[in-house]
Formats: sequence, C-alpha cells, structure tokens
Amino acid sequence: MRAMSWAVGIAMATMVATGCATTGQQSAGDKEYRPPTSMYNILDSTALVYSNPTAGSAINDHPLRWIGFISHPLGHAFDYGVNRPVYTLGGSIPDLFGYTAEDSMLDAQRH
Repeated sequence: MRAMSWAVGIAMATMVATGCATTGQQSAGDKEYRPPTSMYNILDSTALVYSNPTAGSAINDHPLRWIGFISHPLGHAFDYGVNRPVYTLGGSIPDLFGYTAEDSMLDAQRH
C-alpha cells in the first residue's frame, strides 16, 4: 500500500511538473522566423489591446485545467447542498456550534 501511494504521488508530481516543461523556443532545425505575439510587456495593462492572447497560448492546455473545468459545477453543488445549509444550521444555534461573528460576516458576504 505504501509503494502504491508513493507511485501515485510521483505520477502526480510528474504530471504537474511537465505542464511547464515546454519553453516554446524554436529548435535549431526550424529556420522560419515567427514574430512575437506582442512587442509589449506581458505585465503591461495595454498588452491585451495590442495583441491577441489566444494566439500566444499553448495549443494543448495542461490536463489538470480540464479537471478543474469539469469539477467546477461539482464545487458549486457542494457549496449550495452542504456548506450553506451547515452555516444556516450553525447560525440558528450559535452557542452549540461555536458560530462566531466572523462566521456570520463570511456567510453574509456569500449571499
């Protein structure tokens, strides 16, 4: 069992690390000049005006990004189905559940 958990951990770390492995630089055999997407700095607030960000993005996104897209509705369902009713129950009997003013403030900000 311990070896299996190590193997899963190494596989997950490898998958996360390989997402940034490509540099996007041209190889020595590729002699064709491709101009940069934008001549402006990426941190420049006007960079989106003068360039097309989708043209500079990777063709194949990281696979964990798609897991995030798929699990996003599940997170909302968990929030509305479990988390918010627990906060409502805790707010109804604050002394029993240890519901504080800070919990009340956080719950009020979500509505």
